[in-house]
Amino acid sequence: MPNHNSEESHEKPAPAAYPIHEHIARRWSPRAYTGQPVDRYQLAQLFEAARWAPSSSNEQPWAFLIAERGTAGWQKLFDTLVPFNQGWVKSAPLLVLGLARKTFAANNNPNKFALYDLGQAVGGLLEQATALGLSVHQMAGFDAEKARTAFGIPENYEVGSMMTIGFAADPDSLSGQLREREVAPRTRNPIESFVFEEEIGRPAEFRAADGR
Repeated sequence: MPNHNSEESHEKPAPAAYPIHEHIARRWSPRAYTGQPVDRYQLAQLFEAARWAPSSSNEQPWAFLIAERGTAGWQKLFDTLVPFNQGWVKSAPLLVLGLARKTFAANNNPNKFALYDLGQAVGGLLEQATALGLSVHQMAGFDAEKARTAFGIPENYEVGSMMTIGFAADPDSLSGQLREREVAPRTRNPIESFVFEEEIGRPAEFRAADGR
């Protein structure tokens, strides 16, 4: 069940052109966090959802490094962030770094789908987080090599994205450009701009719910 004391009043559902599942519509990436800690049982649910993602040859190449605010690990992850992200991440109760093993365990051959599969695992985590009333914000704005050095991450692992996990707060807790981004309308390219039929550049045709 969602935590109705946290994210519910700060949602920004997607203005979808076609009906989609409510968890997909409700998922978004806030920067304002209450600072409320994430229950460890709920955290386990998130990674259980990630665990059941599909992967090439069922390799499951993903790994996650988690750190709670107030710990040395959280500070080390925080220190790798670009200044803009540091400006809002300071309120997030949890930082998570996604990793992908670059070779298959059985034969050590390169796994070119490792990062793709990590993304699928995170996708499952995102839907589970939304169902629980938690918010996640993924970030590319950090120094991956600094993180690798700080945590001794083996070269056999590709560093993916970093993410915050927590409970969304009132956008008014932010200021300036951060608040402007928080309250800005959500936008996406229409599906006709990226779904093609028979040849690249030829938009696929879809029907409305009434069959027209």
